[in-house]
Amino acid sequence: MTTDKIIKSLTPSDNFFLLAGPCVIEGEKMAMEIAEKIVETTTRLNIPYIFKGSYRKANRSRIDSFTGIGDIEALGILRKVRKTFGCPVVTDIHAPEEAEMAAEFVDVLQIPAFLCRQTDLLIAAARTGKTVNIKKGQFLSPEAMQFAIQKVRDAGNQNVAVTERGVSFGYQDLIVDYRGIPEMQKFGCPVILDATHSLQQPNQPKGVTGGRPDLIETIARAGIAVGVDGLFIETHPEPLKAKSDGANMLPLEQLPQLLERLTAIRATIAGF
Repeated sequence: MTTDKIIKSLTPSDNFFLLAGPCVIEGEKMAMEIAEKIVETTTRLNIPYIFKGSYRKANRSRIDSFTGIGDIEALGILRKVRKTFGCPVVTDIHAPEEAEMAAEFVDVLQIPAFLCRQTDLLIAAARTGKTVNIKKGQFLSPEAMQFAIQKVRDAGNQNVAVTERGVSFGYQDLIVDYRGIPEMQKFGCPVILDATHSLQQPNQPKGVTGGRPDLIETIARAGIAVGVDGLFIETHPEPLKAKSDGANMLPLEQLPQLLERLTAIRATIAGF
């Protein structure tokens, strides 16, 4: 799928678009199972879909935390998902030298929230010509994201989106300020709401991030109600066994019904 088609899927329409998949690629069988289930549901509901999977996790609380199965192996799995199911794929990058490598395998390069101000990283991602999705830092106002967006555009790439994923509240919680969605839409790019990372509970004493997956639907419903362009949802067949971010992921079996309800809300909103 060409970059132009990716951008069209990120353009506001009668329905929202979806970035969804596991936190990190744990293996081929798991990735293909998740992709097949989501493609089946999004096709039925006419939701433009991008498969999400990190090929490596660079930001972990503890040094003994799982980081990945190997960069090239994981990126190869992402490429196979794209070829098998015909959907674009997105993955995170963490350093400028990763941009060109990852761009050979995926359609969208995602900038992690903690790195959203890293100029060299943003420019390297932009210069690949791929769509760049910038996750808003937990420490930034919505208005401040215009400068991250502009770095990508000034590097010659107009294919950019931004993702809201909550703001730090104290040491171990996040909150979503829904006013930020229309504020960031003023910058002329699609705005995505991360309905799973917004419910993280970071900095836990044991060094394992917590979460409130019971509130995923609440966060997503509110986002659709205020007109967000896309949703980001991490999902796994067995979140409690996931090797990263299991505490805030949606069980895969619950995703179809959630998307049905969200699509119905979107259709209702569009009627006003």
